[in-house]
Amino acid sequence: MLRYITAGESHGPLLTTIIEGIPAHIRVSTADLTKALARRRLGAGRGARMGFEQDSVRFTGGVIQGETIGSPISIEISNSEWPKWEQVMSADEVNSSVLSEAKRAQLLTRPRPGHADLAGMQKYDFCHARPILERASARETAARVAAGEVARQFLRQGLGIEILSHVTAIGGIHAPYAELPGPSDREAIDADPVRCLDPATSTKIQELIHATKNQGDTLGGVVEVLVWGCPPGVGTHVSAEARLDARLACALMGVQAIKGVEVGDGFALADSPGSKAHDPMDTHEGRIVRSANRAGGIEGGMSNGEVIRLRAAMKPIATLSKALPTVNIATGEVEPAHHQRSDVCAVPAAGVIAEAVVAIEVARSCLEKFGGDTLGDVRSAVDHYRTRVKEAGMEASW
Repeated sequence: MLRYITAGESHGPLLTTIIEGIPAHIRVSTADLTKALARRRLGAGRGARMGFEQDSVRFTGGVIQGETIGSPISIEISNSEWPKWEQVMSADEVNSSVLSEAKRAQLLTRPRPGHADLAGMQKYDFCHARPILERASARETAARVAAGEVARQFLRQGLGIEILSHVTAIGGIHAPYAELPGPSDREAIDADPVRCLDPATSTKIQELIHATKNQGDTLGGVVEVLVWGCPPGVGTHVSAEARLDARLACALMGVQAIKGVEVGDGFALADSPGSKAHDPMDTHEGRIVRSANRAGGIEGGMSNGEVIRLRAAMKPIATLSKALPTVNIATGEVEPAHHQRSDVCAVPAAGVIAEAVVAIEVARSCLEKFGGDTLGDVRSAVDHYRTRVKEAGMEASW
């Protein structure tokens, strides 16, 4: 079974992730991970941290001479800013409940509305927000992007699966409906300042981001994640927790600030009659084909061979330069919330993070179906499955 865990804090010395269950002989390098982490820093509206923060990444286990060896893979991402934060993050500063008056005055006791601060302070019994915001920060997603890149390489090399995201809306400005972008559009999407493939929409969004920054406010939006080449039958209908759509929705909702997830046409299907909500089937050159993909490539908890299409809605970032009112836990007075360094808009980066968590969940479900200790085992199982489906007269567009 594929599983992973991340550890580390936003301003700590490093982030760590351990991934277990990746077969042997997957080619993956630190260069692959570095490129993926650089994509995570893309996009107009990002804060100053993206400019000076460097992601120094290394494998500390599970990869030898550029190939996985079948054992757990350990990855470390160093924090280049750690020397500036070592004193702030010291045990006395973060964990002690007995502090001097000078230190107590520096504590983050004004929790930010919309953030994890207050609920985390209540849950874990802290008198200030530093121990909460450090782990709740989206900086943790760097470790998930690293793990997701390993999963992406497995999917690409083992099954020919490709994954890409793009921005469809920011701040209420929506890109016009058009044909879905393909894997060959990755460079063009990443080159755009907001990772939107429509130039006119991108220009409008960039202008909105600039205006919003001047107002001290923040913006949210919607990203779409597309998965090409997933065989039909990945996932299952027999148990709720193993449904592919359930796993993907859970993974996307687990990304910081994501508040809504759609599969295929999602909520729009609720407004459609059944005759216009599903995807009619036909045959073409001996294959079963569909005239639409409203289901988003998943039916009954299983992939159906069509492009898997997912959307995730990100709320505006909770840290505003013009801070919202809150209650100072130390005094009981209503005061402006703390302002931690933040972005105006992180929706373009959210798409890259969404790719990573989707890659992990698709890889998990594919390994459950095809198994194998090595890349060759997986490829053989996929080839056998493809032959069986074809001989049964049920070959699909996959």
